[in-house]
Amino acid sequence: MKIALTIAGSDPTGGAGLQADLRVFKAFGVHGLGIPSALTAQNTKGIDYIAGVDSVLLRRQLEFLLEDIKPGALKTGMLYTTYAVDLVADAIKNYSLGNLVVDPVAVSSSGALLVEEGTLDAIRNKLFPVSKVITPNIYEAAIFTGMRVESGEDMEKAAELLKEMGPEVIVITGGHLEGLTMDLYYDGGGFHKLESDKIEGEYHGTGCAFSAAITAMLCLGHIPLEAVRRAKDYIQNAIRRAYYPGRGMGLLNL
Repeated sequence: MKIALTIAGSDPTGGAGLQADLRVFKAFGVHGLGIPSALTAQNTKGIDYIAGVDSVLLRRQLEFLLEDIKPGALKTGMLYTTYAVDLVADAIKNYSLGNLVVDPVAVSSSGALLVEEGTLDAIRNKLFPVSKVITPNIYEAAIFTGMRVESGEDMEKAAELLKEMGPEVIVITGGHLEGLTMDLYYDGGGFHKLESDKIEGEYHGTGCAFSAAITAMLCLGHIPLEAVRRAKDYIQNAIRRAYYPGRGMGLLNL
């Protein structure tokens, strides 16, 4: 069986973060390894508290696991601290890990900041250059590029700027663009606009699940463009079948 690793925050609702990633891996027939990088207190209405996992424990989790099992692909989600980014970057180099998908989590669906100061700079400088795919939403693309991203043309310019930071493939998710649902794929050779029907409502964990699905597809041997297309279809179906166990956002039916 193929094996994928997620290094992400823990979400008690199961709708995002580490828990959602593992559910997605299973849905694609991939065995999931999971290392929590941060612990959160949250529910379907928002996040109340975040604590980064101790640096010694995070290092031991990574090293002890990778001494035994080498995943065919891996993804990062919420890396709350700069030391978490440093440890992941070191592990990728020391264990020759490939097929890295970076979901550069900066802000939650409810608007909460999800990183400590300096962490996004570390992600850009240390993880983007060794990544196969990065999956920022338009807000995260704006943060990393320093430009406003409000249209399809803005997304293309932002993708070109992000490409200069080192990733092999950039996918800017545009689900929050006014009146339009479109994800933009860019590998330096051309743009692919992946459009879909806009589904009304607020949903928790779409970015986590999307990047996890891409990771699973890469692990199974698919090229990035096919991985992204299949991941988008999967997420659209999961949103259509979403359910509401709490009083806030819907959870994807993964």
